[in-house]
Amino acid sequence: MASSSIIKRSLSSLSPPPPPPQPAAAQTLVSTVVSILKHHRSKSRWNEILSLFPTGFTPSEFSQITLLLRNTPHLSLRFFFFTLRHSLCNHSLHSYSTLIHTLSRSRLKPQTLTLIQSSLIHFPDTNKTPKIFETLVKTYRQCDSAPFVFDLLIKACLRSRRFDQAIEIARMLRSRGIFPNVSTCNSLIRSVSKFRGCFAGYDLYKQVFGFDSEVKSRIGGVKIVPNVHTFNVIMLAFYQDGLMEKVGEVWGELSKLGCEPNSYSYSIFMAAYCDDGKMGEAVKLWEEMVIKGLKHDAVAYNTMVGGFCRIGEVGKAEGFFREMGLSGVESSCVTFEHLINGYCQIGDVDSALLLYKDMCRKGLRPEGLTVDVVIRGLCGEKRVSEALEFLGVAMRNHEIAPKRKSYEFLIKGLCQEGRTEEALKLQAEMVGKGFEPNSEIYSAFIDVNTKQGNDELAGMLKKEMAETQMPKKQE
Repeated sequence: MASSSIIKRSLSSLSPPPPPPQPAAAQTLVSTVVSILKHHRSKSRWNEILSLFPTGFTPSEFSQITLLLRNTPHLSLRFFFFTLRHSLCNHSLHSYSTLIHTLSRSRLKPQTLTLIQSSLIHFPDTNKTPKIFETLVKTYRQCDSAPFVFDLLIKACLRSRRFDQAIEIARMLRSRGIFPNVSTCNSLIRSVSKFRGCFAGYDLYKQVFGFDSEVKSRIGGVKIVPNVHTFNVIMLAFYQDGLMEKVGEVWGELSKLGCEPNSYSYSIFMAAYCDDGKMGEAVKLWEEMVIKGLKHDAVAYNTMVGGFCRIGEVGKAEGFFREMGLSGVESSCVTFEHLINGYCQIGDVDSALLLYKDMCRKGLRPEGLTVDVVIRGLCGEKRVSEALEFLGVAMRNHEIAPKRKSYEFLIKGLCQEGRTEEALKLQAEMVGKGFEPNSEIYSAFIDVNTKQGNDELAGMLKKEMAETQMPKKQE
């Protein structure tokens, strides 16, 4: 309550004085419409309004009606759509703002977001802050609104990819001692990190929470601080951009501010260590989670399974996989794909095939890259016929479209076995899928024809390969 009153005082200097009393005729119109909407039956109220007010309403009249209906926000919204449908009001920023405040104060988030986005489209501008923001500030006190409306405005700007305007709104509010919810700040940082890079997101984090100027942000004596989700957003952004050292730095900041990491925080930090092959450090974090009483979820298990598979220690990965099942944590496509890749990497294709079949039995759909890995493994062991059968089943059962690499492995394998006709047929299918033959494919056909004594055809293929590859070299 104290925070709300401070916000209202902060906005009061920007808000105009209450509007002058309405003329008697306007008051009568407003009270009549409100009475009809509140007391008439649903089917008759709209016809009654149309018959009494065929010329419609001014934006000011609509706003007055909406204010009197603020305790029935759904009815206000229906009245708004009614005026649009019958062209009864040429809505202004003021009428939009009144309804936005009304919906927001009742916590009707989806409806408010949609309406704000509509206002951004209907009243376009190139200002640092959208016009609707200025109008919302001016009508804040009159509508007895709540600060949640500005959180929704920022989120609507993010949805519309108006990042500069969203940032500017947050800055302007902060300059008056008003701050969005931490969840809104997190959404802002997440969007900027995604579209402008991790460092832009990190700089915004420091601005939003006051760390850029070492000024502690306060509202009514309550310190506004980032939460664990804030740090997760920043760590994930640095991790996705491959900046593992920065992940560690943010982890340190998290601890300094007395914020307790959650399971997802640990998963991000473990993933950073796993990608660097530092599995010992990842295991320490895993064990630390147990000490702190944090549950290992599917993300954490998949992180460890993938990390051990990448360094070829598939046995240890299998240990985490078994523990995952015993703990009641459901394995996913990602779990199986890590293990299949791991077994193929160490040359144990049969174990990879068993896992693949187990994955399919569970109703999980394999990715095209996983199919590529198995085909490469089979072809590497000169089991080309099995690889062809495997691909056919994957295409029929999972509608997987073969990738270029799958065709390359199969065509090279067929050529090595002297099965030229089958290789040519597969190469034609490959071209039909939009994959032009590259030097790998040409070399396979050149080698098989040379071995079979077809020197003339081999020569023609060499010439064709040189001509085909020429433009690529020039590019």
